[in-house]
Order: sequence, then C-alpha cells, then structure tokens
Amino acid sequence: MSTELQDYQTALVDDALTVGALKFGSFTLKSGRISPYFFNAGLISTGPLLSSLGTAYASTIAAALSPAAPHPLPAFDVLFGPAYKGISLAAVTAVLLHTQHGLPVGFAYDRKEAKDHGEGGRMVGVSVKGKRVLILDDVMTAGTAVRGALDMIRSEGGEVVGVVMAVDREEIGREGKSTVKELEAELGGEGRVLAILRMRDLMKWLTDKGRTEELEAMEAYWQEYGVKA
Repeated sequence: MSTELQDYQTALVDDALTVGALKFGSFTLKSGRISPYFFNAGLISTGPLLSSLGTAYASTIAAALSPAAPHPLPAFDVLFGPAYKGISLAAVTAVLLHTQHGLPVGFAYDRKEAKDHGEGGRMVGVSVKGKRVLILDDVMTAGTAVRGALDMIRSEGGEVVGVVMAVDREEIGREGKSTVKELEAELGGEGRVLAILRMRDLMKWLTDKGRTEELEAMEAYWQEYGVKA
C-alpha cells in the first residue's frame, strides 16, 4: 500500500511508540469514530524525542522543496505553529532546517487570547505580514485547527503556501472528500498539504513488523473511512 519508509519515518514511529505518543488499540475520536490508532504529539517532550520529530519535519520539508519533487512545495519565509502543540514543533523545526539543511527561516505562533499590554495582539515571533507562511501541526483529520490558523495568518497579512502535519489520517473530510484536497483547494495556487506519516505509512510499518492483528484493524478502518483515491 505504500513505498518503503524513509529512515526518519521509521525512527519517528519507533520513538513515538516508546512514550505512548503513538498507540495501536481502540480509541474514540472527537468525531465519534472508533480508531485503531491514536497519535498525541504532546507526549513528545524530551530533547531526543523532539530531535526525532523535528528531523522528520525538516526532512519532509526539505524533500518537498526540491525541484525534483513531484509537486514541489513553494518557497516560504516563516514556520507557523498553532498554540499550543504547534509552538514547539515550529521552534525545533526552524532550528533543524537551519542546522541540517541550511535553510534560514523564521517562526511564529499565536496566543489563545490577545495580549492587551506590551507588544499586544495574538501573534508572537516573526511578523507574517507580507510573508509566505508554512503551517505545522500534529494530526490531520478534519482540518479544523489548520483552517483556524489559515484565517488568522491571512488576517495578519500573510500568505499560507502550505501545511505539514506529523500524521495525516487520510480520512474523508467534511464534504465527503479528502481533507488534504479540500485544504489544498482553499490554499489555492501551488499550495501544498504534506505529512511526515500517513495512515498507509503506519500500515506499511505494521506489515514490516508482522503485527497482523493491528494491521487488520487498520485495514478495516481504512475501508470504512479512508480516502480511496
């Protein structure tokens, strides 16, 4: 169902499992769906784990920026991490894009509530006004959080050129279509929505590990809710 996994993808799955950030089992989602797996980036909270996740983000972004990529990611100036989980994601990825790939970019994030003293406002970090912005977030299901970030960045004068998720659940969205395709249409132009890991990548990992029972549960869920094209 998927091509061979990259080393950074396998490392992220292995590391996430060690702390329960990735689990296989039975989990009720906000949507009411019963999922055979669950990912919580909030549990990736040590230096080594953040390095693994940041390396995966940075590697995914760098590969997508290459002219050799099937649909290259447009160049960007700022990484944006929606509060709260996205803040650490944007910070560590900005560092690793610089140290591992020689790409100097700024990062910004939002506050849950606007600050009425000091610099004020809801945005912190590099200004997004007149800048090309790449949003980072943890899990893609319906895309609700990303749409909120998209609206905020646009209201501040920024242009969102893409979104990179840790995990794309590859489920049909609110219109009965791929959430990724819906979001790419909302971005317009050459905007891209990417993920370090997709559901099919997790299924490939389970196949490689011979974890048949968990794979069967994933395949059944995919048949009911997964994007088929």
